Amino acid sequence: MHMSSAFSREIDAELVERARRGDMSAHRRLFEAFAPAVFTLARRLLRHADVAEDVLQETFLDVMRRIGSYRGEAPFGFWLRQIAVNRCLMYLRAYWTQNVHAAEDGVIEAQAAHDRFLERVDVLSLLERLPPEGRAVLWLHEVEGYTHQEIGAMFGKTASFSKSQLARSHARLREMVMNESSEVKACTPIPGN
Repeated sequence: MHMSSAFSREIDAELVERARRGDMSAHRRLFEAFAPAVFTLARRLLRHADVAEDVLQETFLDVMRRIGSYRGEAPFGFWLRQIAVNRCLMYLRAYWTQNVHAAEDGVIEAQAAHDRFLERVDVLSLLERLPPEGRAVLWLHEVEGYTHQEIGAMFGKTASFSKSQLARSHARLREMVMNESSEVKACTPIPGN
C-alpha cells in the first residue's frame, strides 16, 4: 500500500518503546512528528479546521491509550494514520446521521450560491464542496493511496461503494469546473467593448 510521505516518516523503535512505557516526552515527540500529517488529513476529509483540531487531539489521546497494542508489524505512521482515519470516519458518520434528510442527490453540505471562481480553479475549495463521504473516498484513494477494498471496509461497505463514490466525486468535480469556468467566461469582458 502507498503511504503519503507525511505518515511514512521513520520512527525509532526505542522512542515508541519509551512511549509505550508512559514516557510523556516520547509521546510529545511522536505528536510533534505526526501532528501536521494528522491535522492535514482531518482537514481535507472533514473540511473544518476546528473539527480537524478535535480529531487531532482525539487521535493522539487514542495513541496514548492504545500504544500498548502497537506491535511494530507495520510502520508506526501507518498504524497512527489508521487511528486518524477511523476518527475522521466517526465524525463523518455522525454528520451523515444528523443530515439524513439532506437533498435527494446526496449532497449533504449546503452549496453557497456566491461560491464562484474569481481567477482560477481552487481545487481545495472544490473538494470542500463535495459531499463528505465522496470527499473522504476521493482523498483516501487519490492522496492516501488506499485501495477500494480498504476504503469500503473502513465504511463498513464493499469495494463497489468506494468505486461508485469515487466516480461520482470525479464527475461532480468535472461538473463544478465546467460550471465555474463557463461563469468566469460569461463575466469576462470582451476586448474592444
